[in-house]
Amino acid sequence: MDFRYVALEGPPGVGKTALAERLAAHVDATTVLEETDNPFLGDFYADRPGAGLQAQLFFLLNRHRQQEALRQADLFSQATVCDYLFEKDRIYAYLNLDDNELFIYQRLYELLARDVALPDLVVYLQAPSEILIKRLRVRDPEQEPYSPNPAYVQKLNEAYQHFFFHYAATPLLVVETSQFDLAGSDEALDDLLRQIRGMGRGTRYYVPRTKG
Repeated sequence: MDFRYVALEGPPGVGKTALAERLAAHVDATTVLEETDNPFLGDFYADRPGAGLQAQLFFLLNRHRQQEALRQADLFSQATVCDYLFEKDRIYAYLNLDDNELFIYQRLYELLARDVALPDLVVYLQAPSEILIKRLRVRDPEQEPYSPNPAYVQKLNEAYQHFFFHYAATPLLVVETSQFDLAGSDEALDDLLRQIRGMGRGTRYYVPRTKG
């Protein structure tokens, strides 16, 4: 790939991690996967006061530590595929935190974001909320320890759409995934790679071909 550092992003259930692993294997790239373990998530799901900020800061610091380690190791000299965009942390923060918590969060985020390298290309995977909910419900219970809240998934999906509608920091490829499994189809993966290799500046929209 001409792009040395590609970040895949999108709401839960859209297939980021599986696609990142297949894409990296296909082009012999390093795979960077988000660490999803968070000791504060249980309290957050139980609506305990302050748990939202604790969970958010834990994720933020984990993502920063991972990105900083990559930058210091100069792994971006190799092709790298990451299954998240550091900036996405703010999508969750604005959904889950109140104004006072956001004030604390934003000050820390601005300090940490200075250390994070921008991707050469961001691939935003999107799907309708009802499809995301269906995919989340059929996940392995060991990987997805809670049932998706349809209203929350809808709000989160809308927040992602709003974020990427205004996103201009890097080249952006928007991929509609509802009609094709990008993580499971060799044909779709090859088509996606052709789209990536043909990317220039700005934003491009891509709907993968479906089998006739």
